[in-house]
Amino acid sequence: MPLQLTRPIAFIDLETTGINLATDRIIEIAIIKISPDRTRTVKHKLVNPQMPIPKESSDIHGITDDKVKDAPAFKEVANELKQFIGNSDLSGYNSNRFDIPLLMEEFLRAGIVFEMNDRRMLDVQTIFHMMEKRTLEAAYKFYCQKDLVDAHSAEADASATWEILEAQLDRYHQLGDSVDSILKFTGEENIVDFARRFSIVNGVEVFNFGKFKGRPVQEVLKAEPQYYDWMMKGDFPLHTKQKLTEIFNRTLNKK
Repeated sequence: MPLQLTRPIAFIDLETTGINLATDRIIEIAIIKISPDRTRTVKHKLVNPQMPIPKESSDIHGITDDKVKDAPAFKEVANELKQFIGNSDLSGYNSNRFDIPLLMEEFLRAGIVFEMNDRRMLDVQTIFHMMEKRTLEAAYKFYCQKDLVDAHSAEADASATWEILEAQLDRYHQLGDSVDSILKFTGEENIVDFARRFSIVNGVEVFNFGKFKGRPVQEVLKAEPQYYDWMMKGDFPLHTKQKLTEIFNRTLNKK
């Protein structure tokens, strides 16, 4: 069944220098935006990461330093990408754990405010893993009966993800036909930061790592405010630091 949309949904796929949210960079981005009337628009960019692309990454996606040497840096295209996405919900394949978090990091580095509070994030991989537990190429073959040509090309992967979701709606009627109904089925993640250094337990933000794992963040920051300074100086993603600062400021205001 066709996906019923009340606002646009943007399917995002990235090719990157690596998989570290704090240190790696985008080198290719494709966004396929589907409007409620099913109009499809595409934004595709090569991006100069301003750092060397490791050979092991180039071996996967085929993008070398030479291919991006004349491409714009992310900060030069950040506002264009933000405007293109607009108020869309976000989707992709493993997008909740990688593509969206890394895109957020790049927006933060560029000084661009990209509001996430009212956006829904629909990760097609979640449905696939719940139902079949395979890779993107296998998912495309299974649901669409096609071979994924140009796998690890950002636009090809984003396009395949959209086709997979449409096929999943036809196959699994229990998903419904809206973003809300799908998220009700798969469960919508209640996260604090994309790197998942913090989690929500009984409505309270708690540390999800290190010596304070399981303890409320505000409780720790109140007792040991120097831990805030340690994290802010550490090699943590910018989004994690942003959320830590929000919690720290709330802690100060409670005094």
